[in-house]
Amino acid sequence: MSSAAESLDEPEVLVRAKGRLFPDEDAPAYAVADTQFAREEWRPGRAVDPAVRERLAPFNHVRIGGGYPDLVGVGRLDRELLAVERLSDEPPLVAVEAKGVASDGVDTRRGIVQAYDRLGEANAAYLAAPAPAVSETDRTLARELNVGVLGVERDGSVATLEVPRVVGGRTTTEATAIRFQASAQGVADRSFGLNHPKNYLGYPIAHYADGDTATLLSRYDVVGAVDDARKGAAFLGLIEDAPGGIELTPLGKEVVRFAKRTAGSVEGALATFADWYRSRKRFVELAPAWGELARRVVFAYPATELLVTELQALHRDGLREPSLVEFLEYLHELHPSFAVELFVRGDEDVRGRALTSDGELRRTPLEDGESYHSPTVFQLKTMLYHVGILTERGREPHRLDPTDDVWALRESV
Repeated sequence: MSSAAESLDEPEVLVRAKGRLFPDEDAPAYAVADTQFAREEWRPGRAVDPAVRERLAPFNHVRIGGGYPDLVGVGRLDRELLAVERLSDEPPLVAVEAKGVASDGVDTRRGIVQAYDRLGEANAAYLAAPAPAVSETDRTLARELNVGVLGVERDGSVATLEVPRVVGGRTTTEATAIRFQASAQGVADRSFGLNHPKNYLGYPIAHYADGDTATLLSRYDVVGAVDDARKGAAFLGLIEDAPGGIELTPLGKEVVRFAKRTAGSVEGALATFADWYRSRKRFVELAPAWGELARRVVFAYPATELLVTELQALHRDGLREPSLVEFLEYLHELHPSFAVELFVRGDEDVRGRALTSDGELRRTPLEDGESYHSPTVFQLKTMLYHVGILTERGREPHRLDPTDDVWALRESV
């Protein structure tokens, strides 16, 4: 083995592979490294470069197949990385096993077998290893098992030594969590910038009406933060980007139909929004018909059904007013990846403190409000309050006491 191979630890190999597979941070893609890569030392006396940990973040412990890949991601891959062009509109779920130098060398064969195991749920799987450590025997085995091989050079370049074929893996909750984050509806730091559902209902109506959307939203006192309204409308599945610009989704068109039916015209519907301006009253009580429409829209958001289902289960088990910490711990037992992605901020420091190397939750960091995604604990929760699903509105992370923040259904069955 060359000195180049001998000096590459797994974190260094993995960060290069991640950069090759998901190079564009602005692309509709999402990838998480396993929680073991959040530690400061990979081997005794060998510190992990903080820049490497930062580039590998966010961290999560995601079960795919029979184990936990070093990297799981969803995104459209470069054509050179796949044996055939993927025809489906849905980007592939990718699992990566990284192998770097260890006391007994680089165990490339084990990495290939581990990657193969992930194909029960992943659409493509790769071994990433120092290029000099990959033998012809390794490449033959990888071809037989349909595993891609990425060879990492010391200078940081990555060669595609073997390309896999895309397969149709079955979907699990763990895989769904990563797909959800990579979609247009995933929980990003700015997914929901506003906490009242009427702001998002107004966007497709104004977009459909004659005139400039932003001007109409301002004229009728619907919302001033137009960009946030547009982003939130997209996250709720009311609008989508298309080659010709923003288009209404079927759900967005239904909102327009409702507006025309109840107010006679979209302009008439927009005029009613002025009556709700700055009101703190629960929306479903302030405007019952519109509140019920908002409830249907918010319930269609993929995370809502999961939250309601598990809160109902807790209520049935006798825990009727769980705190945020209690709810997250319960949710993590059943849907660990989804719980982390939905609630815990994705930056390296927070995930590193909140999760052990085995992906278990540490309670003390969870008692700090700053550990949480604002779009979930503030904006989404407040919307769930306004549409009549939850008993309490949300709070901004810096004002949040997770041990006293109640997550409970207003109406249980």
